[in-house]
Amino acid sequence: MDVTVAIDCMGGDHGVRVTVPAAIERSRMDPQCRFILVGLEDAIRAELTGAGVAAGDRFIVRHASEVVTMDEPPANALRGKKNSSMRVAIDLVKSGEAQACVSAGNTGALMAISRFVLKTLPGIDRPAIASILPTAKGHTHILDLGANVDCTAEHLLQFAVMGAELVSSVEHKPRPTIGLLNIGEEDIKGNEVVKNAAVLLRESGLNFYGNVEGDDIYKGTTDVVVCDGFVGNVALKTSEGLAQMLRTYLREEFGRNWLTKLAGLIAMPVLNAFKKRVDHRRYNGASLLGLRGVVIKSHGSADIFGYGFAIEHAISEVRTGVLAHITERMAAQETKVATV
Repeated sequence: MDVTVAIDCMGGDHGVRVTVPAAIERSRMDPQCRFILVGLEDAIRAELTGAGVAAGDRFIVRHASEVVTMDEPPANALRGKKNSSMRVAIDLVKSGEAQACVSAGNTGALMAISRFVLKTLPGIDRPAIASILPTAKGHTHILDLGANVDCTAEHLLQFAVMGAELVSSVEHKPRPTIGLLNIGEEDIKGNEVVKNAAVLLRESGLNFYGNVEGDDIYKGTTDVVVCDGFVGNVALKTSEGLAQMLRTYLREEFGRNWLTKLAGLIAMPVLNAFKKRVDHRRYNGASLLGLRGVVIKSHGSADIFGYGFAIEHAISEVRTGVLAHITERMAAQETKVATV
């Protein structure tokens, strides 16, 4: 299946130095992909020329005169920069010229613009940010990671439906397990929103495992972990901080003296395998689920390798029809509620 992806080439910490080479590399791996490279035309064309690639059918350059900065207030980006690379890339999804958009730019701006331009799918009140985290059993999907700080029980149910359909479509799991992140497994634990969400999830027809705690995320207890954006973002940032601390500790300990350096050299194959297994770049690319279009947020500091995985996520969601599956499931969910 041919897929056209709009790339916000100016987004992120590195801009065209990462986004354009990542698109080129992905096109070599997948001949059925074409890219609309959006941003400052001269900079994009210079990067293509430097890579020995000509603009044409597989790489269309679309000029956008403005850039959304990483620290720009979302409202400014939405109202004041209608010709930004981010806005133009999302407009391409709206018009149907592209089937997905990938951006490493300002998360708040990307969500605000995407929601304003694309709108939400039927039955979805709020989009959610979903991402993949490594676990002892492989990986899990967690949402929301920051788009919605205050949620109702109904919102958490919608997040669960979207997460389940994402995993079911992309990973071909008919009934992925859903866990509701809480401060304990018991039904009496948690605030009223979480307790009410648990009731809705049990009645939803989803494969609801029950409440899960923070350590269950990395145990891989469930395929999907559902929470509000405040809790999810704290969990994500805590995980990133822990990973950075462990890397620092390992470098310090193996570099302490000649004996530890020798031990590090001997352990290098194991360390390299471990590094590959938990390499955050392989999990780059968060889905803005619930929109009438596929939008993937790459980490702002992603390198070419990591950004390529964000593009891969976008292509996979298009080819597996994630949006259609979410729409169908939400319609069935609403029908079920109406008949109760």
